[in-house]
Amino acid sequence: GGSCKDLDFAGVTDVYSNGYAFMALNKNNGKAQCWGASRSGGSCSDLDFEGVTDVYSNSFAFMALDKSTGQGQCWGSSGSGGSCSDLDFGGVTDVYSTEEAFLALNRNTGQGQCWGSSGNGGSCSGIDFAGVTDVYSTGSAFMALNKNTGQAQCWGSSSGGGSCSGLEFDV
Repeated sequence: GGSCKDLDFAGVTDVYSNGYAFMALNKNNGKAQCWGASRSGGSCSDLDFEGVTDVYSNSFAFMALDKSTGQGQCWGSSGSGGSCSDLDFGGVTDVYSTEEAFLALNRNTGQGQCWGSSGNGGSCSGIDFAGVTDVYSTGSAFMALNKNTGQAQCWGSSSGGGSCSGLEFDV
């Protein structure tokens, strides 16, 4: 995380962390300070956090979201989810993460978007999120469960739980 002794924490409303960096945010004025490994999100001075309602992290990146506008921004390791400028977060209700990927889910429309390391859950184009009631993750895989039907879908690293075909989930 590095040294924070020279930082000013006056007005900080929230502090977030990942495996290698910290973020101190003042939600009232949209100002933030990040420190630690810059390649993992320890540098955020060029970002504007005005209106941010939620911040999420995985081991190597951060994601800040303004749920009211659907605007999101990511920073840190681009291969691990630190790059999301091409995604639309309008209507996102939940965000989940593995060590190197994110999932943004809109439960109302049943749409999900994944980004980051594809081998760790960052690719979910074949997943149907309609009716998903719960999402779980390991360090390298996601599981989307519909408790009403007992249907589950898994993706990411198969050795990390990303393969659950053939399993039945009685509810």
